[in-house]
Amino acid sequence: MRLSARRDRIVELLLEHGRLTVEELAHRLGASQETIRRDLTELAMRNQLRKFHGGAALPDTIGEGAFRLRMVERLESKRSIARCAAPLFPAGSSLFIDTGSTTIALAAELAQRSGLSVITNSVAIAQLVSRSGANTTYLLGGEHRHEAGENLGPLAVRQIEGFFPEHAVLTVGGITEDGIADFDLQEAEIARAMIARAARITVVADASKFGKPALFHLCPLPRLDQLVTDAPPPEHLAAALEAAGTTVLVARNWQTTG
Repeated sequence: MRLSARRDRIVELLLEHGRLTVEELAHRLGASQETIRRDLTELAMRNQLRKFHGGAALPDTIGEGAFRLRMVERLESKRSIARCAAPLFPAGSSLFIDTGSTTIALAAELAQRSGLSVITNSVAIAQLVSRSGANTTYLLGGEHRHEAGENLGPLAVRQIEGFFPEHAVLTVGGITEDGIADFDLQEAEIARAMIARAARITVVADASKFGKPALFHLCPLPRLDQLVTDAPPPEHLAAALEAAGTTVLVARNWQTTG
């Protein structure tokens, strides 16, 4: 089993069982306990699990329910997108980052960088980016939604209005020729506020979002500067993005063996 596939399976097993010992994981995956320990160390650094003596559990910041499931859907694609997107934000960049499984993957990459100023409503993203002490991180306050570990509502929106970063990095529910949209009203309000205050907008989204309509419109395609995804958009959407002046970056799935 490839290293990346084995680590994805570890997270899937933790979603199913909550917590497992190193011995149990080694037995289920046909790997040595030492290999599993190395995997757990790396996954803990990405905030995808929480290590304890002799085993691992899901991190408290991931929340519960549907959001936990989204954390392991298309994991390899999300990591590929994150690795492609991270170099877009060199030292000195300031950026909003909203809550999502792909933006959490991006935060794990940004955590290895320095000199960034990040404003986010995600507890997990704030913890990841601030972990090294080399970045400045602002966690927006507001009504806390435990499932996704995010802060929402009017208090968070008002705090967003106090920042003018260069970038806003967003996840979305769908991308169509009409623009980008989301399924959740409160999350859409956060995204709209970020869009209104940032100079440049970047969306990180896998190809499952192409052509998917969502209820709450965020902005038209001409407002979108960059889209980082894992596969080329379908022809009609690609044409609309090109006409809007949106740069599309297609990440190549990375594979690691070991």
